[in-house]
Amino acid sequence: MAIEITFELFSILFAVAVIAGFIDAVAGGGGLITIPALMWAGLPPTAALATNKLQASGGSFSATLYFVRKGLVDLRQMYLSIVCAFLGAAAGAVCVQQVDTEVLKLVLPFLTLTIGLYFLVSKRISAHDKRQLISPTLFAFTAALGVGFYDGFFGPGTGSFYALAFVTLSGFGLAKATAHAKLLNFSTNIASLLFFAIGGKVFWMLGAMMLVGQVIGATLGAKMVVSQGSKFIRPLVVIVSMLMSIKLLSEQYGLLVF
Repeated sequence: MAIEITFELFSILFAVAVIAGFIDAVAGGGGLITIPALMWAGLPPTAALATNKLQASGGSFSATLYFVRKGLVDLRQMYLSIVCAFLGAAAGAVCVQQVDTEVLKLVLPFLTLTIGLYFLVSKRISAHDKRQLISPTLFAFTAALGVGFYDGFFGPGTGSFYALAFVTLSGFGLAKATAHAKLLNFSTNIASLLFFAIGGKVFWMLGAMMLVGQVIGATLGAKMVVSQGSKFIRPLVVIVSMLMSIKLLSEQYGLLVF
């Protein structure tokens, strides 16, 4: 299938990628903006998912690089989680081609709503680290692996799920949790992209153009995370989670269209 890339289409998708990259770096959920945009451009659903992984990889890499440079992420402590996230996403990308995702479509809106409510009311959400509930090794083989599988299998809201896991299980402050979530999200994006590429599902030219926009937006978002911290992240996570829930419910039940 060929897509005619006009200047108008390029401009719209580039702007969408910038906005999605910014939101994804701070709160996650950027895929719920870019995937519909890619489908609007004429890509079939599987190709839209695959191409989204290409441009999302650029955004998650640039945000992660910024966080590492600012000292929010220590890569030496995250190797096992990175590997587990990668393997989980690879397994999910393989499984999604074999099974029906309808159950996840039914459950996901309520999961994202729960995340939004948790970030709204939980006393564990703060700028400072709290007591760690599980070891980094156990985190790697549970949260990193499990959410990684989800990202390869389905995807929307992965950054929010990882941030929630780091806050609740590792006791991270919100900015630190967001930074580490983006690191693991980069690992899962690369794994998913690899398997989609093997299947020939990626539209490389379109994805590469959007990747540039993602890098710009994600870098701006990462800077906001570092400079503003939880006072900026927390309300945006709540808003994005609520909007994600509404959008997913509207798609599932035909309640709204936006």
